[in-house]
Amino acid sequence: MVYTAAEVQTLTPVREYVEKRAVEQPDLRDVFLCHAWDDRNGAAKELHNLLVAAGVKVWFSEKDLGLGVPMMRAIDKGLANSRIGLVLVTPALLARLPKESVADKELSVLLAGNQIIPIVHNTTYADLRNVSPMLASRTGLDTAEESMAAVAKKISELVTI
Repeated sequence: MVYTAAEVQTLTPVREYVEKRAVEQPDLRDVFLCHAWDDRNGAAKELHNLLVAAGVKVWFSEKDLGLGVPMMRAIDKGLANSRIGLVLVTPALLARLPKESVADKELSVLLAGNQIIPIVHNTTYADLRNVSPMLASRTGLDTAEESMAAVAKKISELVTI
């Protein structure tokens, strides 16, 4: 895989954090996948499947929220039991964030922990900046620059120990 200088600068501290947490808490999931509800059967599912195929342990609401389980508590546990967070930034997510949706709550937790990687898909960082300047300030990965499969491969290289 080829990484840009900005990706190396952003991802190196995340990798160091992943390595540290892997030693301290080896049973954690690799990533928590934050996404808009509308993307659950599309882009989020595609990214989830690519990550799992690459050996990444992913907390994904579509797989990890069981019937009858309190949703917010399950999400809280998923966040606590994952090393880092991925935020799939799509037009659907940008529409949901201002409405203080579940994704907005997940994003708040992930931003506070400072171990977050945005993955911009079918939108731009300029659009993201208009909705969440804090998230837009984080360099991440962009499917306009490389395929979703290449993004998943970079994430797998970043988080698998």
